[in-house]
Amino acid sequence: MIGAFITHIQAEKRYSALTVRNYRHDIESFATWCASNAGISLEDFNLTSVTTEDIREWIIYRMERCKIGAASMNRELSSLRSFYRYLRTHGHMTQDIFGRISTLKTARKLPSFVPETRMESLLENIRSKSRTNDFVEQRNALIIALFYSCGIRLAELQGVRFGDLSGDRSALHIRGKGDKHRMIPVLPELAERIERYAALLRELGISTSTEAPMIVSDTGKPLSRSTIQRVVKAKLGEANVQGKKSPHILRHTFATHLLNKEADMRDIQELMGHSSLRTTQCYTHNSIAQLQEAYKRAHPHK
Repeated sequence: MIGAFITHIQAEKRYSALTVRNYRHDIESFATWCASNAGISLEDFNLTSVTTEDIREWIIYRMERCKIGAASMNRELSSLRSFYRYLRTHGHMTQDIFGRISTLKTARKLPSFVPETRMESLLENIRSKSRTNDFVEQRNALIIALFYSCGIRLAELQGVRFGDLSGDRSALHIRGKGDKHRMIPVLPELAERIERYAALLRELGISTSTEAPMIVSDTGKPLSRSTIQRVVKAKLGEANVQGKKSPHILRHTFATHLLNKEADMRDIQELMGHSSLRTTQCYTHNSIAQLQEAYKRAHPHK
């Protein structure tokens, strides 16, 4: 059953590889726990025998024994809810065991971002270091530029191919979550950076054909998630950025800086690839918080 569901979300739902991996892990972990509780082997356990009470006990086990937070628990429940919806849809079950399971309340967290002055320092740093023909410096600078200039996700960066750049170098085609596609404007500086990087790849004998991945190692192989994460962490560290240092922070920074420059919320939603405007609206809280801090610092009656 699990195998059929995984095939379903891969082939029909077109979920990303990371999402598929998370769903598989969540469902298999739950199945293993259920089988252990029942005192039988995983092979003999029937997932259609699960009840609402089993789900509640799983939540207690994960949060009290494993110490995971409400947000992580909600993600796991989302995986299981989708799986059991699939079983009902395909006639394996009739009862909705998630009907009385509510989403756990989580504290609202403001998305972290890099302040504009700090971001400018970072950009100047990568400009100066990437003026040489050093492949690693040019590639790493391009990674930062793509995240910040385009606001893309890590998985989307990994999927960018040279053929995704429009003929006039003014837009980049992005394949997002759920196989949704969008076009993102490319600023002249970014277009020039891509051209210089592509020229260096050709000098090294690495393909820049339309189907070739853009972000690669010095042997032409696509970079792993962990390598990209390390590059971003190192570059943000060089700029003395405080707090979490990840590709997603640069995505948040992209959105927050656009909003601070009075970009339209709907335009930001389109650029970010958000299916719901509510997701994009979280960035308004950052702007309000920034205004409040400025007010406290500057108002004469503070």
